[in-house]
Order: sequence, then C-alpha cells, then structure tokens
Amino acid sequence: MFVLAEIKDTVQIKPWLFSLDIQEAISNKLNMKLANKVVHNVGLCIVLHDILSIGDSYLVPGDGSSHTPVTFRFVVFRPFVDEILKGRIRSCNHEGVQVSMEFFDDIIIPYENLQQPSKFDEDEQVWVWEYTQEGDETHSMFMDVNEEIRFRVVDETFTDVTPSGPEAASKDQIATKDDQEIRKSPYTITGSISEPGLGLLSWWT
Repeated sequence: MFVLAEIKDTVQIKPWLFSLDIQEAISNKLNMKLANKVVHNVGLCIVLHDILSIGDSYLVPGDGSSHTPVTFRFVVFRPFVDEILKGRIRSCNHEGVQVSMEFFDDIIIPYENLQQPSKFDEDEQVWVWEYTQEGDETHSMFMDVNEEIRFRVVDETFTDVTPSGPEAASKDQIATKDDQEIRKSPYTITGSISEPGLGLLSWWT
C-alpha cells in the first residue's frame, strides 16, 4: 500500500531561511510542497523519508532565493493491483460505490464490480446485494454509507490536471459549478468486491 519513491527536484529556499541547517530547510520545504499531494505517475505523497543527495546551490539574477537540486525518497500511497484494502463507503450512485480511506477518497467501485446480483435502491440511494442462500431464500444486503468495506484493487488512473495556460475570459469559458464538481481527480483507484470475502465486513462475520 505504501512505497518509497525516489524523486528529483530543485528546492527554492528564501533568504530569511539561510540561517537554518540546509538539510532542515530542504526537508521542511519538501514536506510543505509535496505532503498530501498527488505526483503524476508516482502516487499520493505522505511524508519525506530521507534525502539521498544535495547538489550545489545557485542563485538566479533578480531572485535572492537559493535553488538547490535534491534527490530524495518520499513515502507514497500507491497500492498494487490485486492488493486487498479496507475503507468506508462514502457515497453511492448509479455508477457504483465511492470509498474513502480517510486520507484518500478517490476510490471507485463500478456497479459491474459489485457482488452480483446487485441493484440500486432509489429510495435509500444505496446499492443492495440480493444474496440467495441455499434453499432459494433471498436476503437484501444494503451497502450503507459509512459501513466498513473490503475491496480488491483492480486498476489505477493518473490524470494530468496541470493548467494548460491562461484562457480568454468569456461567458462560454467560465466554468459552472457543475463543471467544477465533475473535475477529474489526479489519481483514482478502481476496486472490486465481486469475490467471496469482499464487500462489507459485516457480511462475513
């Protein structure tokens, strides 16, 4: 679930921080810059693990800050495919179930990856697994919000959300509230609960 990722970056240190030990100043800057941020094709950065090397600092004309090339390792959340994880149901809609792990919310279980047969309850706004026991007795297993759920990671998707540049302001180009709500996440995990033992923990106690 957590891995060490080796990253290279150039760290900018303001003049009023020159009195600090350079390693301390760089560590503080890297944690401020990357902690709880998604790095494309790397994962969700959690905390700095260590600094491997510090290059020679240089100054840029017109800028009093120092610029230092650094190679370091960061603790990163990036589960591997087929890994089993636990979280809580955050919400449900016709597309499937969204799961949260408290520090990471962009986990989607599409409806086709649910236990089958499942149906979406319009009144409760939750998915329901229609479980049939031996003897043809059917039980409705509701996937309620905030319930603990166990799932298998089946895919991951990185989306480059870096701004492409300034755009001319016009009524047609102003993003609506709905547009902002469907903005893509930089990192999404796709899960599945279509196997025995997966799904709500309460199902298998």
